[in-house]
Amino acid sequence: MMQPLVSLMAGLVFGLGLAIAEMTNPLKVLAFLDLAGDWDPSLAFVMGGAVTVTALAFRFILRRPVPFYGERFHLPTLTQVDRKLLVGAALFGIGWGLAGYCPGPALATALSGNSEAWLFVPAMLVGGALQRWQRRRGQ
Repeated sequence: MMQPLVSLMAGLVFGLGLAIAEMTNPLKVLAFLDLAGDWDPSLAFVMGGAVTVTALAFRFILRRPVPFYGERFHLPTLTQVDRKLLVGAALFGIGWGLAGYCPGPALATALSGNSEAWLFVPAMLVGGALQRWQRRRGQ
């Protein structure tokens, strides 16, 4: 019972942080990505803060044999940069640059009632389902 509650609380804190940092505002995100135009560097501080907190917290958390509310840690196993990673990163970046949304902020924005995100989130879910279907087909 505790794991779903902790997961919900973590998601709420994450969504609140995204909203406070204005990462749920696609115009703010697009201004950050517009290096040649009217660039807004403020989201770099948000990302830098997130990376710093993660780097520090992981040093302590990964010393535990298992997570507090889970059977094991779910860490990436990929050790090399391959074609699929590069293509996926490029598609993610193109989509982020075109729409101004990435998955976390899109969900937070949709829950705030933004009808634009109501179009983006189903498209994102369909894209994820297509990727899983394509991966199973290729195996």
